[in-house]
Amino acid sequence: MKSLFDKLWHSHIVVDETPETPAILYIDLHLVHEVTSPQAFDLLRAQGLKVSRPDRTLATMDHSIPTVPVSTLADLDVVSESAAAKQIRQIIKNCDEFGLELKDFTSPDRGIVHVIGPELGATQPGKTIVCGDSHTSTHGAFGALAFGIGTTEVGHVLATQCMLQRKPKSFAINLDGALPPGITAKDIILRIIGEIGVDGGTGYAIEYRGSAMRALSMDQRMTVCNMSIEAGARAGMIAPDDTTFEYVAGRELAPKDEGWEKALAYWRTLPSDDGARYDREISLDVGAMKPMVTFGTNPGMVISIDDPVPTSTNGSKAFAKALEYMHVESGKPLAGTPVDVVFIGSCTNGRLSDLEAAASIVRGRRVAENVRMLVVPGSQHIKVEAEAKGLHKIFTAAGAEWREPGCSMCIAMNGDIVAPGRLAVSTSNRNFEGRQGSGARTVLASPLTAAASAVSGSVADPRQYLD
Repeated sequence: MKSLFDKLWHSHIVVDETPETPAILYIDLHLVHEVTSPQAFDLLRAQGLKVSRPDRTLATMDHSIPTVPVSTLADLDVVSESAAAKQIRQIIKNCDEFGLELKDFTSPDRGIVHVIGPELGATQPGKTIVCGDSHTSTHGAFGALAFGIGTTEVGHVLATQCMLQRKPKSFAINLDGALPPGITAKDIILRIIGEIGVDGGTGYAIEYRGSAMRALSMDQRMTVCNMSIEAGARAGMIAPDDTTFEYVAGRELAPKDEGWEKALAYWRTLPSDDGARYDREISLDVGAMKPMVTFGTNPGMVISIDDPVPTSTNGSKAFAKALEYMHVESGKPLAGTPVDVVFIGSCTNGRLSDLEAAASIVRGRRVAENVRMLVVPGSQHIKVEAEAKGLHKIFTAAGAEWREPGCSMCIAMNGDIVAPGRLAVSTSNRNFEGRQGSGARTVLASPLTAAASAVSGSVADPRQYLD
């Protein structure tokens, strides 16, 4: 009896691992962006190598791209910092030299790498997928084995379409129950990370299972898998089902006609067999969950929004340092803490359903005077769809900024930053010190909680704003 992970691992082994050497694993899809690829292309040049499979390589620009309108390199020089502009110029040069298609300024397909892969149908069940980015685990929502890799490994995959990898252990997280109103996939994954810790998944590939997972949309499943790395996991996966197949069907890069039927037959064999064994297993009931917010400087420092900030149980200096950095006190609730910035976006929560959720809160309301609210679609396609639904008008009428697609304020390298000492409620995935700007303080939350906080002017429970 095999688990989903075991099936994918064994079907992609080129050379088995030994006590002395990792396995050689074949890679079906390599996603490339401008930040972790320059040195990898330099490696190819130095060795006189070509890209092994351009047809299995998808490139975009997302991390360094400004979220103000940019359509030419001349525009870029006006609005972008020199380091970011250099990265953008370099990926254009590299893709042109090595014959790779790049989703550039003018492409209607451009967007965050972990948004456009699924959107275009490149992400499919049963694939091995890598990218020089930690949150590649997002694609595991489709029943793929997906993980982030380092810059040197990016070069290896470009050259060979393979990589060296030790087999992780398996970890089943069973989630059952019905989500209460106002509770989202972001709350689920934050609760999981709080439960197992930021190192609870280290050395494991997690499979999320149970009725609560099967009830989630693909957007929601991607949110859960996206943050698996924040629990230390090598990958996060959800078995494909009819929800998955309906999402993939008809997309540009999805199989067609007879190829679709053949693929579908294979995909239906992927879910874990009854009786499959895991190295670790836990169960959680989502029915009693509440909105979750982080209070410290890693995603595991998380509480329900109506709980007080806890006290360290072992007098940890790191815990005390995190509270000092965040300007919060043990024993006091985070709810009601004044907010300076709200960010809706990222590869975690920049999809259409996330924007719709945030819009449902701000519709007919105003963003508090003391708050700057940025809404950044995850891709050009999402921006077009959102505008067709009038979401941009809802946000701008409320006083929010409607931006161009990109990673934006998730990481302070594209001009969208939080000023020193300011507090941001963010739908992104990391709340490390300085992640959103030097001295910036970050509270991770769902789109509903972030939008409610924008309206309230302080960290707020979104359930009070639900119709």
